[in-house]
Amino acid sequence: MAHVSISDAEWQVMNVVWEEQPLTSQEIVAQLADQADWAAATIKTMLHRLVKKKVLTFEQQGNRYVYRSCVRRADCVKQASRSFLQRVFESEPAPLLAHFMQTTKLSAEEIADLRRILDKKEAQK
Repeated sequence: MAHVSISDAEWQVMNVVWEEQPLTSQEIVAQLADQADWAAATIKTMLHRLVKKKVLTFEQQGNRYVYRSCVRRADCVKQASRSFLQRVFESEPAPLLAHFMQTTKLSAEEIADLRRILDKKEAQK
């Protein structure tokens, strides 16, 4: 995936599309109008921007536009995570993980999941 920067608002649009694609522009507008209280014109502008960025594709079916993602959510998450790690933590993962561990309330199950991930990572070395 080429480097594509997605704004916070565009993430909201993409999350709707990734959950239920393909979707018509009317379906996307209806879902986001409830979630974000945005005007239909604002949402359609974001859809157009995402198509220009080659994150979304569409096909016209009669007088409706049907949208699908061109990229996987996992690829966008990976890219955004790397960008955040670089900008905020100078590409050092340990301080990032320590920060989240210290500032986030975690359930016993989440802590156990994290231990399993770390144990697996350690075993791979």
